[in-house]
Amino acid sequence: MDLRKRALELIDEYIKNTNLKKHLLATENLMRHLARRFGENEEIWALAGLLHDLDWEITKETPEKHPLIAVEILEKEGFPQEVISAIKKHNHLQGLIPETNLEKALYTCEEITGLIVAVALVMPNKKLSEVTVERIISKFKEPSFAKGVNREIILKAEEMLGLKLEELAEIALKAMQEISDELGL
Repeated sequence: MDLRKRALELIDEYIKNTNLKKHLLATENLMRHLARRFGENEEIWALAGLLHDLDWEITKETPEKHPLIAVEILEKEGFPQEVISAIKKHNHLQGLIPETNLEKALYTCEEITGLIVAVALVMPNKKLSEVTVERIISKFKEPSFAKGVNREIILKAEEMLGLKLEELAEIALKAMQEISDELGL
């Protein structure tokens, strides 16, 4: 079974919001880059990124239940346990502690994609090609900018993975620039 193909089918089934789909694609490529950085399985890490918010539209009114429905769906579909475990632990509201590098990466890093999108949208041409790491860091330090981005979680990447904010921003920006056409940025 082609797991990425099945993942995309599930996304089409459960997610209608185009921006959420773009977030999943951005997180997929970010996780692929992080797997490469840590010498891990790129396909497994990418799947975790691609599917991590599969139930968001179902659970957005009850965020404490996110991603439990996604976990049930993915278990029934036979996705790898390490993907499911990372998805289960990525929502800090669950209170679960990420243990593996995959779990830690998804937990700490997916939030930065929203910040980078917000930075791109305030650039003159609204393109990722205009965004710099310095600009991301500058906007990160402005709490009123992209208020929905949980900066505390992103900063945990340093203690959990040894990734300084600048390095994470660089990896995420490169990953997102690679698929800028798909992201519409």
